[in-house]
Amino acid sequence: MKKEFNITGNCNSSNHYMMDDRRRFAGIVDMVERGKYFVINRPRQYGKTTMLFALLTTLREDERFLPVFMSFQGTGLAPHQSDIGMINLFLDLFIKGLRIQDKSLSKEISQMPRPENFGDLSDMVSEIVEKANKKIVLLIDEVDDSSVYEAFLRLLGMFRNKYLARNAGELTFHSIVLAGVHDIKSLKFKLRNPDDAQVNSPWNIAADFTVVMEFYPDEIAFMLRQYSEAEGVQMDFEAIAERLYYHTSGYPFLVSKLCKNIAEYILPKREDKSKWILEDVEASVKLLLKENNTNFDSVIKNIENQEDLHELVSRVILEGEIIPFNQYNPTIYKGVLYGIFKREGSIQVHNRVYEQLIYDYLASRMLTRPQSAKMNYGGSFIQDDGSLEMENVLRKFQSFMKEQYSSKNNHLIEREWRLIFLAFLKPILNGQGHDFKEVETSEEKRLDIVVTYLHYKYIIELKLWRGEKAHQKGLNQLTGYLEKHSVAKGYLLIFDDRKQPSWKEEVITHEGKEIFAVWV
Repeated sequence: MKKEFNITGNCNSSNHYMMDDRRRFAGIVDMVERGKYFVINRPRQYGKTTMLFALLTTLREDERFLPVFMSFQGTGLAPHQSDIGMINLFLDLFIKGLRIQDKSLSKEISQMPRPENFGDLSDMVSEIVEKANKKIVLLIDEVDDSSVYEAFLRLLGMFRNKYLARNAGELTFHSIVLAGVHDIKSLKFKLRNPDDAQVNSPWNIAADFTVVMEFYPDEIAFMLRQYSEAEGVQMDFEAIAERLYYHTSGYPFLVSKLCKNIAEYILPKREDKSKWILEDVEASVKLLLKENNTNFDSVIKNIENQEDLHELVSRVILEGEIIPFNQYNPTIYKGVLYGIFKREGSIQVHNRVYEQLIYDYLASRMLTRPQSAKMNYGGSFIQDDGSLEMENVLRKFQSFMKEQYSSKNNHLIEREWRLIFLAFLKPILNGQGHDFKEVETSEEKRLDIVVTYLHYKYIIELKLWRGEKAHQKGLNQLTGYLEKHSVAKGYLLIFDDRKQPSWKEEVITHEGKEIFAVWV
């Protein structure tokens, strides 16, 4: 069977090209061997289920362990809404998961009297562990489908109590691994019976899960080499892996999707099908951002449906605010939970693909506002050679801002002017070009935009006016950025929030580069 880059469901090395999972896997196996109870909590399409199946396979080959896999996905509502329903669901899934590994024990458990409460289930678990005479490892996938129900939390509370008592001889599972989006340790509940274990969280005995689940460039290159050997396609493995990481920060779904686009959609249309080039990665990013997929749907839905998260995302990526990361802040926590933010010293969007996706979405929302109807200038800035008259684009934007926003609240416009410009660009590029954002956090709150139109490239820096000294520093930064992109001419769009803005334009020669500057 021919292998492919997989973006749906569980991955396996027989059918799919896979990144080097050894580092991640070794960290998880080590936690299991040490008898840890823990949660692999990461956003959707992060490889959690793939990791559980790989762990299941490895443990089945080790005579010390008896692994049992179960998933709460698609189990319906009714079993989760009562104690007896949860007890029976757990046992049914446990017996089914055990059957492949130990049919005899599975059959014996199925013939035992069913527990009537969690105390009975606790005794039954101890009996099962004694009969197995092996270290039972419980692997539970899609715990999110149950984590909103009190019965499931009481099940975890029961396992917690057995875990705490195992040093006193209590027989229980050697290790329990839960997988889902939410960190079960953060869930709170109250037991109806005040005599039961009084804890705020039923799973506060879980070990911290510190394994980095993103893939590093060398681990991405491992997959590229598999593909190259199988398909006879050449490439600079390290350079392309670094570029894939640059756009995705190693998010598993995004890496595989970009590779899939190149292999199945970009390469077949090229005359030379013998190799991948760096430009293929950029083309794949553009293609991906035009697609609808469940991963993107989830990102946008979570931003749109939660006003506090929407506000924070906008402040970070549009205004360039530097906000310290704090895991206890509920809004920041949600951003991490949904894969939008990454854990850094300050809040940052997890990857450049998401950053671009969110920019495009916010710009599209801006275009649907009534005053944005006058933005639609179409192809009026296209020159005979197919290039853009970027100076006239900026002049027209200056005119638009003066006409539409000069009398408006300056504080509001300061928050939105970057987004207004991004929305202004969209109809001009009209699918023939692409605007990619590079956020630079500084006292000027810079936003660098790289616009590609056909084979032409334009560098536009957006920044706030913060006086002449900061302006000169900004010119140094822009010329350095132009040098990095091997571009001789750049463009500077400055938002002037003084009571009497200048509304001027200026051609500046700085360190051998020509810069066309416009104040709005």
